[in-house]
Amino acid sequence: MSTPAADPLGDPLSRERSHLASSRSALRAMREDAESLDIKDVTANWVNAAVLSRQIDDRIKSLADLSDTPLFFGRLNYLHAPGVERAEGAAGEQFYIGRRHVHDAAGDPMVIDWRAPVSQPFYRASKKDPLDVSLRRRFGYTGGDLTAYEDEHLMDPAEAAATSKLLQQEIERPRVGPMRDIVATIQPEQDEIVRSGLGGTVCVQGGPGTGKTAVGLHRVAYLLYAHRERLARTGTLVIGPNKSFLHYIEQVLPALGELTVRQGTVDDLVAHVEVQGADEAPAAVIKGDARMAEVLRKAIYSHVTVPTEPVMVVRGSRRWRVPAYELEAIVRELLDRDIRYGAAREALPQRIAHAVLVQMERSGEAPDDRVQDSVARNAAVKAAVKAVWPPVEPAKLVLRLLTDADFLAVHADGILDEDEQKTILWAKAVRSVKAAKWSAADAVLIDEATDLVQRTHSLGHVVLDEAQDLSPMQYRAVGRRCTTGSATVLGDLAQGTTPWATRSWDEALAHLGKSDGVIEELTAGFRVPTDVITYASRLLPHIAPGLTPVASVRENPGFFDLRETTGTAEVVAACEELLRNEGSTGLIAADARVPELAAALTAAGIGYIDPGEETTVDTRLTLVPASLAKGLEYDYVVLDEPQAVVDGEPDERTGLRRLYVALTRAVSGLIVTHAAPLPSQLA
Repeated sequence: MSTPAADPLGDPLSRERSHLASSRSALRAMREDAESLDIKDVTANWVNAAVLSRQIDDRIKSLADLSDTPLFFGRLNYLHAPGVERAEGAAGEQFYIGRRHVHDAAGDPMVIDWRAPVSQPFYRASKKDPLDVSLRRRFGYTGGDLTAYEDEHLMDPAEAAATSKLLQQEIERPRVGPMRDIVATIQPEQDEIVRSGLGGTVCVQGGPGTGKTAVGLHRVAYLLYAHRERLARTGTLVIGPNKSFLHYIEQVLPALGELTVRQGTVDDLVAHVEVQGADEAPAAVIKGDARMAEVLRKAIYSHVTVPTEPVMVVRGSRRWRVPAYELEAIVRELLDRDIRYGAAREALPQRIAHAVLVQMERSGEAPDDRVQDSVARNAAVKAAVKAVWPPVEPAKLVLRLLTDADFLAVHADGILDEDEQKTILWAKAVRSVKAAKWSAADAVLIDEATDLVQRTHSLGHVVLDEAQDLSPMQYRAVGRRCTTGSATVLGDLAQGTTPWATRSWDEALAHLGKSDGVIEELTAGFRVPTDVITYASRLLPHIAPGLTPVASVRENPGFFDLRETTGTAEVVAACEELLRNEGSTGLIAADARVPELAAALTAAGIGYIDPGEETTVDTRLTLVPASLAKGLEYDYVVLDEPQAVVDGEPDERTGLRRLYVALTRAVSGLIVTHAAPLPSQLA
């Protein structure tokens, strides 16, 4: 907590710079204290020592001072309201709001973590509801140097209503490299989602540039702050659509001091087998249908047979007989409980052993748990269990379903029709699981079967980004990872570009197992310029009727131009033009046209990188296949041949959605080049 009261008569900017320097020194001291910790005499064994050492290492990493990242970005001056009880803040208190907590040698805070309750008014205070804040100060930075500040006196309605220039500049600041955090620019509607509780699942429908990805990542950071011990035990996971996207966002959480969040794709989650093949769209759609879960369930439990023979257990000179009807009752009771196949199989020998112990007790013996365990391991009991409830290998089961028409017909009866069954059957028989060329959809089926046999480990919280492209079976795979936790689901129905794309968020949440999830909609566009989003929104009636168009709130309308061309030379010239500006440039094209454009760029001496690679001062152009553009953004974009983007997809609606994605990747300017006529939907 800094000294209360207004700025002295001296230069306010110098005073704030001084506080920044002092805060950086304090953070350095905090890191040095962590580095100097000696744990030799405080750990009982090597296991405790290893755990504590790792925790200290994580603490040291989280206290890193990133030289080009502002340590604090705002300040709040609280105004005491006599007679009103305040949970946070009192007369004249002043707080600096930043990415992490920093305290001085005495333990007094110099910077308050943006996630702390006392920081919340920085995002939510307004002229209508100042939340006991008299002054909100925003800071402007160049690199890591504090260069400007801007005050809002919330008790002055005229001044409080003015638009923050620094806020606009931060939102519109050119970007080079991976995605940054947005802690300095979180808006009230975003903050409400970020600070929603751990217990509930939130689904965020957000068009291009509304910040849904950033909101999801910041929600994870907030939950780790508010529920650190619980999530440290249960774990957190961020799921993205592909490796390029994950690489793009991977620095956001570490910049906020959070280093323990795992990241991966759905394919990573279900990697029980090596994926080497690919399905035709019709087969992938059926394999991704939620009905396949019931087919798998029927196939797995078909291995259970009703006992017809008794079990005879020999112990010493005594024989104990469990009749067939009693065995049948045990098996049916386990089936009725609807527990996992593997868990029931593990319970069966104990149930049989218990039936034997009951007979022993009736005869006057006094067996204990050790006797029951011994009976459960008896050869006759083990043989009966193997015959009645045999082990099932998930991959072998799925392989049989996909290669044995009769087996599939029995278990898909009444679920899939004959044509659907033929569509997913493999044309050739396969000798073994290892010899099979599994597709991504097959791997999801194996994951479902694996969960039917043995429960999947559940995490405390899962963030699922670009969720609109998942199949129902993929939703189920993700849902298994948070059955006892919660989720943040992020997506845009208008950007669904798979044949099985999500039709409604209610349906998606049901497949995820989170039907009680709350659906929020973000419609304010902070990153896409007005002219660009207005043009792209012409496609909405054709790809997502009824969806609210994004309304850009940026003051800068951006740069937008349509150019008819005669060849790749003019596309290259457009790239050269945009590269004269500060920031990153993306050349987005239909996948089939990428090799031709790559050759043209090389011939012109223009260096470029692939999606997911980091731009440098010398190489700021990324050549992006349209299929990989989702979730990425660039300051400037050249979009090559819109009709080719549409034609590159299996159907027109999917193609138009892919085009909508490509049109909305630009932050500051867009040039659309085309030799062929534009799609009629853009007229």
